[in-house]
Amino acid sequence: MRLVQVTIPAGKRETVLATLDDEGIDYVVTDETSGRKYAAVATFPLPKNAVEPVLESLREAGLSDDTFTVVVEASTVVSQRFEQLQEEYAEEKDEDIIAREELTAAASSLAPSTTTYVVMTVVSAVIATAGLLLDSPAVVVGSMVIAPLVGPAMAASVGTVVNDHDLFSRGVRLQVGGLLLAVLTAAAFATFVRYTNVVPPLADVATVPEIRERVAPDFLSLVVALGAGAAGIVSLTSGVSTALVGVMIAVALIPPAATAGIGLAWGAPLVTLGSSVLLLVNVLSINLAALVVLWYRGYRPEHWFRQNSAKSATVKRIGVLVVAIVVLSAFLGGVTVDSYTRATTTQDIQADAEAVVNSTDASVPFDVQLLDVEVEQTNTVLFQRPQRVIVTVGVPPGETVGSLSSTLDARIEERLGRNITTEVRYLTTEVG
Repeated sequence: MRLVQVTIPAGKRETVLATLDDEGIDYVVTDETSGRKYAAVATFPLPKNAVEPVLESLREAGLSDDTFTVVVEASTVVSQRFEQLQEEYAEEKDEDIIAREELTAAASSLAPSTTTYVVMTVVSAVIATAGLLLDSPAVVVGSMVIAPLVGPAMAASVGTVVNDHDLFSRGVRLQVGGLLLAVLTAAAFATFVRYTNVVPPLADVATVPEIRERVAPDFLSLVVALGAGAAGIVSLTSGVSTALVGVMIAVALIPPAATAGIGLAWGAPLVTLGSSVLLLVNVLSINLAALVVLWYRGYRPEHWFRQNSAKSATVKRIGVLVVAIVVLSAFLGGVTVDSYTRATTTQDIQADAEAVVNSTDASVPFDVQLLDVEVEQTNTVLFQRPQRVIVTVGVPPGETVGSLSSTLDARIEERLGRNITTEVRYLTTEVG
């Protein structure tokens, strides 16, 4: 529920009050005595999704665009007419949608002051970097909670659909500046950590699970970012808290930015490349989802003659975002295909090893058991392929199978179509 206060221009009092009566709205009118061009102030409660259509009706009745208007949240309204009005608007398609003016104000308030934004971004980037290097999911999650990234993304999208250039520009500037600041902060802090030995020496930072998770992103990362953007704008347009959704958006942005900084500090270009692509895909996807949901929910500029301009800007920006995401998704697709290929190849190698060991067990006078198959990949960050296969088998004390290694090697090389190192390790098993 919302409580609305509007100033009524001189000469428009009867028309405005008649409009409120026609809408079935309870109101209170007080005289305006400041000596300005206004004659009275009307105060009335409205359901959340009724604010914009009622204000539009009042403008048609004589309220000017610069009329002083206040919309605040109301917790309780006791009025029979209000209950009837609430039931009427409960039948509307978007029962929880807020007014355009309220949406713009909410988006503006989510974009913090520059000083606060810089401080919170730096702190969150430092904490995220520490969490990644410590391989601590809890610390990484903590960095997301304080990251102030939800506001700029929402501001840019709202500014686009309501044709508010200042709001759009501020949102874009804060997003670009904030993400660059996060990467540079992470790089500086990671460099300090590396050369002061705050953490044990790491020859390859990509071996840390929390870091590796952000280095080789697949298409599921795109789904996460699109979902975060859509959820963010739905929460904003519904007038509910965006705090939890802000954490979700930070999940898609802060860890990849910190990972890119760590890659710079360790001189690992593939780490920086993979996480940077993930960061770009995520920020573009968040903005794309927010724009589409906003336009779908019916938000438009206040003046009809600005709607064509807003529509054109929205379509162009959606087009640019889609093209950029498609281009970057080629990288995600490559990683996804590579992950699937590696998983399939590993399964095939395990099946081949099991078949060879079973056939060997049938041809020797003692039991041979397959205990483990380990497939080592080439030492690259992104696209990998098997480099060595280690097969561990169990045999009775003092026994070995001389032909097992060569048989396995031939079988696996035939499967892969190239040379590969195959190693057999024997483990003594209990004799029952």
